[in-house]
Amino acid sequence: MDQLAEPASEHSWGLFRDLEAGETELSGREKQLIGVGVAAAINCPYCTYFHKEDARLEGATEDEIEEAVNLASVTKYFSTILHGNEVDVDDFATETDEIVDHIKEQEAPADD
Repeated sequence: MDQLAEPASEHSWGLFRDLEAGETELSGREKQLIGVGVAAAINCPYCTYFHKEDARLEGATEDEIEEAVNLASVTKYFSTILHGNEVDVDDFATETDEIVDHIKEQEAPADD
């Protein structure tokens, strides 16, 4: 935080304090696993180190950390394919909604 110019330092500290370290809907472990994945996806060695260490402090296993990185890479991979091929966002959303509806129908209890 010492590297931040004023007036950004107070605001940035508040973001970190309230979202990263504060009590929110996500557990500390969940937040740090998300942080690991994002840090890996944006290729930030500082954030990757920080979030891995914090994830370990929050009880994340090495397998969970590895999985978070792998999930981030899959998201980045498919994002690249979708963006590069200029897939229509509305068509993609419609197809996704159809898939979700189908899964919900499959999981619904059978009517007797």
